[in-house]
Amino acid sequence: MASLLLVPLLDATETVTWRLEEPGQIGGHATIVLGAPQVAPDIGGPALRFNGASDGLLVPVNPIAGWDEFTVEALINPDAGGPAEQRFLHLQDHIGAAGDPGSRLLMEVRVDGAHWALDTFLFSAVTKSKLPLLDRTKMHPTGRWTWVALVYGHGHMASYVEGAKELEGEVDIPPLGAGQTSLGVRQNKVYWFKGAIREVRFHPAALAPDKLQRRP
Repeated sequence: MASLLLVPLLDATETVTWRLEEPGQIGGHATIVLGAPQVAPDIGGPALRFNGASDGLLVPVNPIAGWDEFTVEALINPDAGGPAEQRFLHLQDHIGAAGDPGSRLLMEVRVDGAHWALDTFLFSAVTKSKLPLLDRTKMHPTGRWTWVALVYGHGHMASYVEGAKELEGEVDIPPLGAGQTSLGVRQNKVYWFKGAIREVRFHPAALAPDKLQRRP
């Protein structure tokens, strides 16, 4: 895994918004660029397009570090015909024992032709508690901008598409520590995302459904 200089923990009282407008800089942080993500002008603003095979970004910060609860929202546009399993967002800290992976958050899509299902995952290296949320019967069309969200608070995790709850469950996730984020790929450079990402928001609270982003 590429090595990045970690930055201090972020203010736990403010929402952090990343707009993906250029590959070399995300949210004020210089990135490690994998492959050649392309700037993709679109209605509503620029985005970055990933090719599903070699494009990704590593950002030297874990925006949810130190947060007891959080909401992560992303505006994505998956392409048809991409790999069956794709990770578009991966947060991970470095609290795991020597040689063990740290705590992590993953947001993924499972693609079947021209449709995709949302897959979200939390794991704590401290409690060993983990929870995947995936229902392959809840499919959404590719080629369309869509807001997705993972919400966690008080031992409860839920996933949302366009503000509508899809799945939920119980999982024990203490605050993550400092770490890094990857966009367009898992941090060990597998399961590449094919499509575009315009924006990611990190909130230091478990937002209610009516506070989540959705298309007009």
